[in-house]
Amino acid sequence: MTAEQTHIERETGKVLSRMGRKKGDLVPILQQLQQRLGYLPRQAMAEIARSLNIPEMDVYGVVTFYNQFRLTPPGRHSIRVCLGTACHMKGGYITLDAWKRRLDIGPGEITPDREFDLDTVACVGCCAMAPVTVVDDKAQGEVTPTRVDGILLPFQPEKEKEDGKDR
Repeated sequence: MTAEQTHIERETGKVLSRMGRKKGDLVPILQQLQQRLGYLPRQAMAEIARSLNIPEMDVYGVVTFYNQFRLTPPGRHSIRVCLGTACHMKGGYITLDAWKRRLDIGPGEITPDREFDLDTVACVGCCAMAPVTVVDDKAQGEVTPTRVDGILLPFQPEKEKEDGKDR
């Protein structure tokens, strides 16, 4: 078993030991586990299904139904592009395309270096600032394609420092 698998097993066990064992406890279990791991790996979903005595497909069905759950590990920095009505009307999809081009990933994906993940959200509640992108829980307003590089600029020295450590 790899270190990652051991970590997943340990964290899943911790969450399950504190929660109920009824099917109705599924969503809170998933929420707590995702808070600990950042996502819901298949190994953890299988263990939850065994613990609650429900089919693995039922756990997977809940995870894929609610957009709050992730099936892939998050990047070090999360980018969420709002596609709510105001953001849509002011160019949210154009902004999303700019992020996709710049990061070379699509929604729900993570950069190969695990530095960034990209996703969309229905609304962040900052309609007056549309189009909005949320970077690491900080809303950035009036994000046009030309602003994307400017938003990423502060992250470059961080990445360069890490790249230098590898040498």
